[in-house]
Amino acid sequence: METLSQLKCVACRADAPPATDDDLAEWLPQLPDWHIVQRDGVRNLERIFKWKNFAQALAFTNRVGELAEAEGHHPDILTRWGAVTVWWSTHKIKNLHRNDFIMAAKTDEAYVSMSGSLDRAAAGR
Repeated sequence: METLSQLKCVACRADAPPATDDDLAEWLPQLPDWHIVQRDGVRNLERIFKWKNFAQALAFTNRVGELAEAEGHHPDILTRWGAVTVWWSTHKIKNLHRNDFIMAAKTDEAYVSMSGSLDRAAAGR
């Protein structure tokens, strides 16, 4: 079975089917730090990523933006000192779609990659 982070987003139309309960049962276990939340009546995937300072949080925000541009699927992001909150939802269907889970997995990979490289850089000072 392919992991979510290995998949690509597909172009989504307004009539695309939202994620089903069976989809959630399959995909959520791959994203243990993400939660489904309601924002303005729309289901979103949400995760808060912790950082040591604003510069690291901003660098992560920019990395998530690069991933979003590459896939053509964009999140809502709140960047603040020491934390970044990311929400994935599919605006066209006002619900969750497979693309959101794919991008959450890619966001997790970016976090692991960046937090490890930042820790190594700090240790080398």
